[in-house]
Amino acid sequence: MSDTYLHLGVYSDWVAEARRQQPLYPLAAPGPETQRKAREVLGFCHGPEVPLSVRTEHRWERDGLIGEEVSWWVGYGPRTHAYVLKPSDATPPLPGVVALHDHGGFKFYGKEKIADGPDNPPLFLQNYRRQYYGGRAWANALAKEGFVVLVHDTFLWGSRRFPYETMPQDVRQVAAAVLAANPPDPAIPREIAEYNVAAAQHEHWMSKYANILGTSMAGVVCHEDRIAVNYLLSRPDVLSDRVGCMGLSGGGNRAVLLQATHDRMAATGVIGLMSTYPGLLDHNMSHTWMFFPFGWARYGDWPDLAACRAPSPLLVQYDLEDDLFTLEGMKAADARLAALYQSVGHPEAYVGQFYPGPHKFDLEMQSAAFGWLKRWLG
Repeated sequence: MSDTYLHLGVYSDWVAEARRQQPLYPLAAPGPETQRKAREVLGFCHGPEVPLSVRTEHRWERDGLIGEEVSWWVGYGPRTHAYVLKPSDATPPLPGVVALHDHGGFKFYGKEKIADGPDNPPLFLQNYRRQYYGGRAWANALAKEGFVVLVHDTFLWGSRRFPYETMPQDVRQVAAAVLAANPPDPAIPREIAEYNVAAAQHEHWMSKYANILGTSMAGVVCHEDRIAVNYLLSRPDVLSDRVGCMGLSGGGNRAVLLQATHDRMAATGVIGLMSTYPGLLDHNMSHTWMFFPFGWARYGDWPDLAACRAPSPLLVQYDLEDDLFTLEGMKAADARLAALYQSVGHPEAYVGQFYPGPHKFDLEMQSAAFGWLKRWLG
């Protein structure tokens, strides 16, 4: 008898039929073949991935850091804007880290959610950081530890977001209705709250567009993230053999994809974004489309993407009460990752850490993650 799933009801037997049609989530061993399959599934990975028309927009110095706002063009859409942060008292070149902003259902901003520029953040972003990041801009804190840190906007966020007026009318109407029924936090300006709600609906449209353009949302975002990595690698103040990436939630999602597809990643930190796919059944399926590259389930599970470049160093931090995942799904992912790294003879290159509490990257977790980055990149 088939299992019964609350989300599927009378279609619960669909899961068993899918498994009869073909194997799902087979173990994808680390190595070039799995890496090739990952790139083929993602798409948007067969052309030059260099930032075009790079320019420096602004420079500043505050709180012991030198900051730059830089921008480049990826070849379509508006220019990408990014912050580069490094300690003012250190002698370059230094190891580099791409700090990846989260999804958070908050697309009006990207880099500003995790990094301070020349000005103080507005109150609503301070509140956001208190909820998820222990109340601080973790990218700035990491830079003070002796890194050149790049924080860029990616496809659909911040400087790379779609203009509100470009979104279909029914998307905007849904956003207005949702806000009418559920008034937003009064600290968030109305236009930003309305944009974030509309952008959640708009992501479905963009995922469909990506599909008919031969890629996926995961593929486009990862393509733009690789361009950002290549910009960081090109800087003379960065040690190009010591570059890593790290992010929470959607940023952790992006970190998995970078780890899988960029051969220069020397260390990767994935925070609050790790589970097996079977661990999602009948649980939380409201994740971003970045978490579901079309067709990957035929070749492997989500942890296999993170491990496909093993023994490239990998840190995964799990939140025990994370309502986005089941504990069983997270523990199964941890066991699968450990086995994959063991299979290449380097079990020490994978570290899985479990922390009490909900979905977050708090100060204790940041301290452990920064120390881990120092070990591999410092």
